Amino acid sequence: MMTQPQDKWATWREIMAQPDIWRDWAAACDFAGHRAWVAAQDVEEVWFTGAGTSAYIGDIVVAGLEAQRGGPRLRSVPSTDLVARPQDYLRGRAPLVVSFGRSGNSSESVGTLDALDALSPGAPRLNITCNGDSVLATRGGAETRALVLPEATHDSGFAMTSSFSTMLLTALMLFADGTADPAPLRRAAAEAARLLPVLPDAVGAAPGRAVFLGTGPLAFAARESALKVMELSAGAIPCLWDSILGFRHGPKSFVTDDTHIVVLAGAEAPGAAYEADLIRELRAQFPKSRVTVIGPGGDIDLAQPDGPVWAAAPSVLFAQVASVLWAEALGRNVDDPFAGQGTLTRVVSGVTLYEVRG
Repeated sequence: MMTQPQDKWATWREIMAQPDIWRDWAAACDFAGHRAWVAAQDVEEVWFTGAGTSAYIGDIVVAGLEAQRGGPRLRSVPSTDLVARPQDYLRGRAPLVVSFGRSGNSSESVGTLDALDALSPGAPRLNITCNGDSVLATRGGAETRALVLPEATHDSGFAMTSSFSTMLLTALMLFADGTADPAPLRRAAAEAARLLPVLPDAVGAAPGRAVFLGTGPLAFAARESALKVMELSAGAIPCLWDSILGFRHGPKSFVTDDTHIVVLAGAEAPGAAYEADLIRELRAQFPKSRVTVIGPGGDIDLAQPDGPVWAAAPSVLFAQVASVLWAEALGRNVDDPFAGQGTLTRVVSGVTLYEVRG
């Protein structure tokens, strides 16, 4: 792959490594064994939980797989909500709780396990983490399975990049209808390998603001995209995300002449028609704003042979690349944008956990 000036940043290297990580993981992971374990739990509900980017994984999975026929109900429950109101969520329930965590040691990851121990000790747990030495990887209890991703996904940079995408794709491999055939994962890797070399020239100059939009699972991919740009620019580029139809209901007031609007588009009816209408409207109403469409036949052509949920991880690559290039243009430390400020850290700290009584 062509050497870029940004290679000095661990974050950039971690972004560019994703196609190889996904391809190798497709061959190495025992997806059939993990799917069999999930099926054996015979639960009525599966909850996907995590904090921040890890919570957005659950949002994408549920939005993308909720139309599946049969099987348990899928629900996204951020650990930041569960830890704050554990009794409201857990009392009298025993779902399969799938916890995502890059470090696997965040306060909310630990707090979720504490809440389960106190209120639903029999609930099975599947902990998906990038850190084999973490609490999520090593703490047992009830029926627990830990799935540790390759070490290469344990991003050393501030932002979650390969950790986000590989945890998301792993969850899709375990919970999507069908078999354990990793062909969709391999196709996602192939699309990512095709896109990454062209994205640096496609992102443009750092904007004053950015907006990311999508439908269904791609709306939540838009949420993750917006977060990446805000994180790595240390808030210097304000960002907004929304659904295609929701954007007109007030949030469109965020757009100014120096706003870069990114639409994560799909190909499914009727959503694609609504997306096309909004794209035409935005280009007519905001001629000075840059509008970039990512999706089948878009400005950045992204195939979706397995549907939009499998395209979520490749779609986010644009924001990952843009966030590095824009942050660098603003003079930010890409690997540690909040260095010296003490306001945000790679692993959230300073959260006091309070006892949960059964």
